Amino acid sequence: MIALLLFLADTPAQMPMPAFLSGCWTSEQDGEWTEECWSTTRGGMMLGSARSGRGDRVTMWEWMRIDRGADGKPTFHASPKGVPSSAFPAVRATATEFEVINAAHDYPQRIVYRRTADGLEAEISLADGSKANRWSYRRSDSPTR
Repeated sequence: MIALLLFLADTPAQMPMPAFLSGCWTSEQDGEWTEECWSTTRGGMMLGSARSGRGDRVTMWEWMRIDRGADGKPTFHASPKGVPSSAFPAVRATATEFEVINAAHDYPQRIVYRRTADGLEAEISLADGSKANRWSYRRSDSPTR
């Protein structure tokens, strides 16, 4: 019994999956729009899709996945426009914030999602936070308009 308690005391708490992302989110500003939709966590995985555009024209789209890496940490996989995915391991995951970094990636190297009282904030940047781009999302009822 003592050995089990010592083992559990040395085992770090597992980072949670970012369940707060579940659902569809929309950002619109100056005629440009971005939509993201995320599944709930099931089988240790979340699936996501995103698209951006202006008017009726889609200028960017992406498939995304969050699952647990070999180390047990949530890992964000991004595949913009269908290219092979890049992995971004989590450096912070709480009930309201999810931050991943891959300093070897060209751009972005850092992705942060924060749940707010009004919606969802997203930021991409270089690993040190420079060259940041930000979005403020509001919950959307549907993945399509």
